[in-house]
Amino acid sequence: MKNHFIVCVANCCFFLNSFSQETITFKSTEPALQLAFERAKSMALSYKGDSNDPVGPWYEAALPSRSAFCMRDVSHQSIGAEILGLSKENKNMLSLFAKNISESKDWCSYWEINKYGKPAPEDYRNDKEFWYNLNSNFDVIFACWRLYLWTGDEDYIKNPEFENFFEKSSTAYIERWILEADSLLTRPEFVNTPVSFNVKDDFHKCRGLASYSEGIPGLKMGVDLVAAIYKGLLTYSSILKEKGQFEKAAFFEKKAIRYQEQIEQIWWDQNASAYNVIYTADGKFSKDAGELFLLWFDVLADTDRTEKTIKHILSEKSNVENASYLPFLLYKYGYEDKAYEYILHLTDPETKRREYPEVSYGVIEGIIHGCMGIEPDASKKTITTIHRGKKDSISEVDNLTVLQTTLAVKHEKQTTTTLHNKGEKFIEWKAMFPGNYTSIFINNKKAAVIHEKDNKGNPYTAITIRVNPGQKITAACR
Repeated sequence: MKNHFIVCVANCCFFLNSFSQETITFKSTEPALQLAFERAKSMALSYKGDSNDPVGPWYEAALPSRSAFCMRDVSHQSIGAEILGLSKENKNMLSLFAKNISESKDWCSYWEINKYGKPAPEDYRNDKEFWYNLNSNFDVIFACWRLYLWTGDEDYIKNPEFENFFEKSSTAYIERWILEADSLLTRPEFVNTPVSFNVKDDFHKCRGLASYSEGIPGLKMGVDLVAAIYKGLLTYSSILKEKGQFEKAAFFEKKAIRYQEQIEQIWWDQNASAYNVIYTADGKFSKDAGELFLLWFDVLADTDRTEKTIKHILSEKSNVENASYLPFLLYKYGYEDKAYEYILHLTDPETKRREYPEVSYGVIEGIIHGCMGIEPDASKKTITTIHRGKKDSISEVDNLTVLQTTLAVKHEKQTTTTLHNKGEKFIEWKAMFPGNYTSIFINNKKAAVIHEKDNKGNPYTAITIRVNPGQKITAACR
């Protein structure tokens, strides 16, 4: 998205106390974390649009002054939005991106749509002249899959509009934009250019940017796009498997792996112990903030290189858009203290541009998905929990809707978790705890456990149990 200055909005930290008691709540013995949640929740819900607008249910996922939502920001904000109960908004916006893919736009959709249901004029003139980051299609595929895993809503993988979007993005789009794995560094700088191409016109030269990084002279390819293609194709393979199309799924999984191999073989800079991020028309590699998306798209297989990438990201100053990804990602990769720091920074009233919508939604996901470690998986029909907060803290979330039921989850330190299934559908709950314990007690009754290790070799103790509607179960390690 173009880097414009934000039009400041009123401080809305505690603007929405009148919302229904049925909305999600969060409590913690860490006052700063609880305050961060309240600030982020209020800010995020203040961006909820009017469902009577011509576009239908929506929330802002772009510069607030535009009353619009763009493909990258919605893809990133969607889980935070789902946590806050914005399910109708998520489905409507992602459906609009899916249905507006077209051959006349070379299998692009609209990068940004406003509340009037129109492509935002700031980014679109006509089907031949518009702004578009090529990562977008694959980010949307990934978002739909994550929303399916979170909600269990099969529309995200079986609705014909989504199926068409996934299929065209994984085939015709890649072909039209010369994005095959062996063409990434040899493709032209400008592809599918309008007649009477004007390099000074953003809607000409940025119609198909090969990265989320913008304003880079001679940009030919970004490693973030390579990672996005990998994740998009791998996600499409997972969707096909879920629908029983195993032969087709194997084809796209094999295709995806070629992009991952490219990243490890071509983009890694051995001398700098870091990934190159940009490749320009003069045949040179360079570094840029885009390495964050190597983590977002979960493309890195080498633990040592992953650690070096995270440390490099943390050594640099991130803009708020990129920083908004870090609370969840840092919890996911085991940097709990840094994740906590970013949550407090991003919700501090003194932080510049914290009003950007991605920030508050990213914080919400960071706390619930990251710190509380709540991970639904519709493909396995399970919900995993693990407390990644401070060891002596107690944190509790209530009225959280996942997999078509409603949960309350309470973590006491890192040894006890209580889950209350307040909805009408049973779940399979995998309760995980850091450390190597001999026993887990389920409502004070000793039960058998399993032991696991993460990529760093850290031990975990876990148990999977069925939790029926209305049932409340406490799992405690001893």
